[in-house]
Amino acid sequence: MVRSVWDEDTSTWNYCAMDIIDALVHPVNPRVYWAVFKRRNPELITKCKQLKLTASDGKKYLTDVIDDDGLNLLYLKLPKKDTSIFENWMKNLETSIDEKSRLKAYELFDSGAINDIEEGTIKGLQKIHGYIFGGLYSFAGQIRDKNISKGGFTFAPVMYLNQTLKDIEKMSEDNVDEIISKYIEMNIAHPFLEGNGRSTRIWLDLMLNKHLNKCVDWSKIDKKDYLDAMRESVVEDTHISQLIKSALTSDISNRELIMKGIDYSYYYEEE
Repeated sequence: MVRSVWDEDTSTWNYCAMDIIDALVHPVNPRVYWAVFKRRNPELITKCKQLKLTASDGKKYLTDVIDDDGLNLLYLKLPKKDTSIFENWMKNLETSIDEKSRLKAYELFDSGAINDIEEGTIKGLQKIHGYIFGGLYSFAGQIRDKNISKGGFTFAPVMYLNQTLKDIEKMSEDNVDEIISKYIEMNIAHPFLEGNGRSTRIWLDLMLNKHLNKCVDWSKIDKKDYLDAMRESVVEDTHISQLIKSALTSDISNRELIMKGIDYSYYYEEE
């Protein structure tokens, strides 16, 4: 497993260099290999920094990490024979942004990174967005600084957006109605230039999981019904609330259901 960590200063995900090396050239000692490889490729040093990661003993240590740009540079510098195992993860063979992002969403869960994301917070939502769109959008994980609209509806104005997000973060999560209301308000705010729906649906499931041991089986919600209900939610949230409640499940550890949920989440966004 490749450990990852969120960098608060840059709002980006970073990946443990030695874990990547270990996956690529196992059983060679990854610490020694990385030290030699970095020395022979000094341009990697500018892409590398140290952040604290949890080690096998449960303690956190400063560790060499690289972001998406560093990951791509590492890929280019490695001997081709060493890249085949990890190639799909790093380069994402599908060509569209949606397909690349979908693979990153799978990895968010399979890597365990989802377990380090706090539920119900702006920072947690930024981490989700940053992970699934990192390296695909320059604004991944970044709160938008432009006004945006869709279908004639203008989302929260930029001049009020930061305060709006703070107010949403303070909303209660004590029961399913409160959690759904918080999700709806975040959707209306639309904090990112793109990728809001795919990120906030994961954010919603995190809150449901944490407080109710539930998640949404998105395959039970018809696409048209969902999109119509979300448009209505600006003035009336009864329909979307009913749809979500009817699709709740306690099967929160079912990987197949989680992956299927991601697929449906991306299906909702298809034109």
